[in-house]
Amino acid sequence: MTKFGQMQRLNSVDDLRAFREFLSREGILAEGKKRIRVCCGTGCRANNSLKLLDNLEKALHTIDSEVEIIATGCQGLCQKGPVMVVEPQGYFYHKVKPERAEEILFKTIKNEKPLTDLLYRRTYGEWAYHIDEVPFYRKQVRVALRHNGKIDPTNILHYIAIGGYKALEKVLSSMTPEEVLDEVDKANLRGRGGAGFPAGKKWRHTKKTPGLKFVIANGDEGDPGAFMDRSVMEGDPHSLLEGMIICAYAIGANYGIIYVRHEYPLAVKNLNIAIKQANELGLLGDNILGSGLSFNIRLVEGAGAFVCGESTALVASVEGERGFPRPRPPRLSEKGGGVWGYPTNLNNVETYACVPPIIENGADWFLKIGTPNSPGTKVFALTGKVVDTGLIEVPMGITLREIIFDIGGGIINNKRFKAVQTGGPSGGCIPEEYLDLPVDFDSLTKLGSIMGSGGMVVMDEDNCMVDVAKFFLSFCQAESCGKCPPCRIGTYQMMQILEKITSGNGEPGDIERLEELGKKVKEAALCGLGNSAPNPVLSTIKYFRKEYEEHVYDKYCRAKVCSGLGVLSINTEICFQCKRCIDACPFDAIKESKDGGFYIDQVFCQRCKACYAVCPLGGIEIHAVSVPQIDKEICYLCGKCKDVCRVNAIKQTSTGFIIDSYLCKKCGDCYNVCPLGAIKFYKSTEVVDKNKKGFSAFK
Repeated sequence: MTKFGQMQRLNSVDDLRAFREFLSREGILAEGKKRIRVCCGTGCRANNSLKLLDNLEKALHTIDSEVEIIATGCQGLCQKGPVMVVEPQGYFYHKVKPERAEEILFKTIKNEKPLTDLLYRRTYGEWAYHIDEVPFYRKQVRVALRHNGKIDPTNILHYIAIGGYKALEKVLSSMTPEEVLDEVDKANLRGRGGAGFPAGKKWRHTKKTPGLKFVIANGDEGDPGAFMDRSVMEGDPHSLLEGMIICAYAIGANYGIIYVRHEYPLAVKNLNIAIKQANELGLLGDNILGSGLSFNIRLVEGAGAFVCGESTALVASVEGERGFPRPRPPRLSEKGGGVWGYPTNLNNVETYACVPPIIENGADWFLKIGTPNSPGTKVFALTGKVVDTGLIEVPMGITLREIIFDIGGGIINNKRFKAVQTGGPSGGCIPEEYLDLPVDFDSLTKLGSIMGSGGMVVMDEDNCMVDVAKFFLSFCQAESCGKCPPCRIGTYQMMQILEKITSGNGEPGDIERLEELGKKVKEAALCGLGNSAPNPVLSTIKYFRKEYEEHVYDKYCRAKVCSGLGVLSINTEICFQCKRCIDACPFDAIKESKDGGFYIDQVFCQRCKACYAVCPLGGIEIHAVSVPQIDKEICYLCGKCKDVCRVNAIKQTSTGFIIDSYLCKKCGDCYNVCPLGAIKFYKSTEVVDKNKKGFSAFK
């Protein structure tokens, strides 16, 4: 087998073709061979896949067969890692522990029998032997991730053997730069970084500007829970390089930059290896394959600022300046707008990775996938309250229901689906009524969300939508660069209102103020981060306004997430007096009654929910707050309620007694002493927790 160190620089397209044929004769990645592809993406590495790989290699001497062990990039099903594919049978194993290595080699490789306990199964006795039988993979169509899970990302021989650089071969041998632009334009490849702007139009605009040009790949993936571009850079870096080289040929650029965050050490490592190998083989550098095209790529590591995902802030960071967005025009594609003032084409990693298969198979092939206005596929990081989390690539136009329930396996513990948040922290939350919505750029925008770079967070009935909005806004507010006042001050003020609402101090008008502030920030902010930062708040108010109103007016969180909301009580029919609640309560609010039972003194209770968290039987219940009022037609001014009130919430006026709702702790003392039943509640107490009804908090 030819070693990489023995290879010579390829000087022509014919050399590349001949080299690929040579690799085929050598049997590199040939079908029918005994081979184990072990996922060594970041997710599976966290589950000890490197130890598994090491054990497999050490145990090879125990069998007589020749076996190839390949450490691949992310194979997708991160929830069940480490995962592997055993060939030639194609068995798909999941949750493989390192100590099973020798058993796999002996039983599956030598004896050619599957280990059934490592096969994927959704129901008892129903096994999926092959990867395409696993529900997680059935509806996926891989374009950007076409090589992930198949090759060793640090071995350029694997990439070339599997068909890599064929598109570059076609471009340099039979296409003019204008024909490349026409093909990308015809394919209507829309930017996968979030905005969805057609890549062909962007490339053409950059080409029209004379002078030195740059090609930049945006790998600064800062969305919480997102790892789409990361998986391409870690698992198939040469597909990114090939896409950038084709772009450089089309627009006449000589220099390329890959901007990747420092927090992606494996991506940085694999990209550096890929760039070095491509340079040594003549696929990068001066006079690529004898075509006259000279193109050099270097890596720039970002410091992890979310705002540097915005194009002008990214350019500032590359130049060594602070990552502040810049006003436009000039655009990046124009003189004075790009890096160091040179015209620059910037796309995200996934967009470049889609270019080689478009060139190789033609625009018509790409247009057959997806929808007319959003052709092709999209990579998503499926996370949250879903059974099978991981990396997926699906055709545009697939519904949210198919993604969450068919691919993701539904909601954990069969709880009720509540919402899905798309587009990262700047996206919107989509409710259950839109589960059959086709996922594409235009459909998501109409609902007040965005495609974003591909983050998708699933939420169930236990998620509070006000708290979710606060979480995502807090991220955007903390990541604001502070350059423009609408974003710097506007998101801060929105955050303060949300803190009030979720802590039980919300006031009438707060929801309306949030809407007004959110709309103004969207209109006035300088960059895309500020323009989209209010999306989680505005979309949750739009679709879950009832929850906001419950927080503000009823002081109640139906998901039992927000502290300081609701009234806690002890259901004596459930409680077996273990006293864990008493030990946990930091405010000494849990008292023992005369009959030996326990109750919560609402005057002392701060609604921290410590007792709720430690109760083993669910005896602590949370009720919607009922506000007491005095019926003046019944009250005969005996004053017993005023005397018994420990917080001085009952005031005497010229027309009788009133209860100050801001001072009242809803302890029920006045209710218990009133001889005529003049103390009433304008909303009946309802136990939502555990589906129990009719248990009064006021004993």
